[in-house]
This record gives sequence, structure tokens and C-alpha cells, in this order.
Amino acid sequence: MLLWINGPFGGGKTQTAHEIRRRLPGSVVCDPEEPGFGLQRMLPRELRGDFQDLKAWRQGVVEVLDLTLTRREGVVIAPMTVTDPGHFAETVGRLRELGHDVRHFTLLAERETVLRRLRERGLGHLGGGGLRRESWAVERLDHCLEQLAGPEFAEHLWTDHSTVPKTADRIAVLAGLTLRPNHEGRLRTRLRQAAVGVRHIRLG
Repeated sequence: MLLWINGPFGGGKTQTAHEIRRRLPGSVVCDPEEPGFGLQRMLPRELRGDFQDLKAWRQGVVEVLDLTLTRREGVVIAPMTVTDPGHFAETVGRLRELGHDVRHFTLLAERETVLRRLRERGLGHLGGGGLRRESWAVERLDHCLEQLAGPEFAEHLWTDHSTVPKTADRIAVLAGLTLRPNHEGRLRTRLRQAAVGVRHIRLG
């Protein structure tokens, strides 16, 4: 089974993916952003855009996830924002055509909630000299929220009043999976999530 966790940038996809992996024995996170940034780094800066527009990214993600799902036991988790219906069809849709059990979830939240979460990442002041990645996320936020609210991007999970562990629990129930109980204290959870955030900082 593949859990594809969609949502706006700053919506909690990566944290939720790693929470599920932590509590679901045998599961693994395969992050489609990794090959995307690799392809970007191959290009001169003036040619860099949205790596999802590269056919090589879409085909490569499908190939790698197909290989992982075919040859490995256990649930695969892919946290990735995809808002273009065509790109969605060429990735999530294609994996389903190949016969894989793909469960797709979109994490949604009100605009102000997502902006607050982006600020809390501690990566600089948004709109005023912050890192390029965060500014880019803010610029695309309204577009992401509008696109992802469409029926083709169901199942939708609203997370404004949900913690990451609770969101992981909801996904597990909907996917028919059983997670280990979450016995972590609040401080340990914050420290672990901060470590996940640091590992996924992109400096361009």
C-alpha cells in the first residue's frame, strides 16, 4: 500500500508521514521531493522552475515508487504536494493503473493556520528576507488551497485543530492500518518534530 499525503506547503505532510513511519512497523518514507531537487540542481539557476513540470520527475517518481511497492513488504509513505490535475494523473493515477493500492489524502487548513505553521518552522520572517523556499510557499498558498479543495484531490482532512499524531491516527483508520499507541510526551514530540524539520530544510 502507498499512502500519498498531499497538501499545501507547510501543511504538515512531512511531519505526518514521519509520524506514521515511527508508529507503523515495516513502513518507509519515500520523499518525491528528493529527486525533484536533484533535477533542479542539475540545471543552471536561470533554467530552474517547478521541478514537477519536468517529465523526468514525474516518470522517475512513478518508477521508484513502483519498484519499492513491488519489491518491498510494508507500507510506503510519500509526502508530496501535487496541485496540477495532469501531474496528479501522471503520478498517483499512473501508480493506480499499475495495480498498486494507493490511498491519497490531502491535509487542508485555513490560510492563517498554514501561515502560522510556516512561521513556526523558524526559517526566517516571511515576506521580509526569509528563505526563498518559505517565500515561494507563501506565494503559492492561495493557489494550493483552491486547487486541493477539488474533489479529485480527496480524501480531504482538515487539520486546523488537529495535532500531527491525531492526523496520523485519522489516516491510519481511513486506510485500515493500525499504528502503535502514541505514548510520547509533548516535549519529546516537539523535539522530534523539530529534528524532522531541520532535516528537510531546503536552502536552494
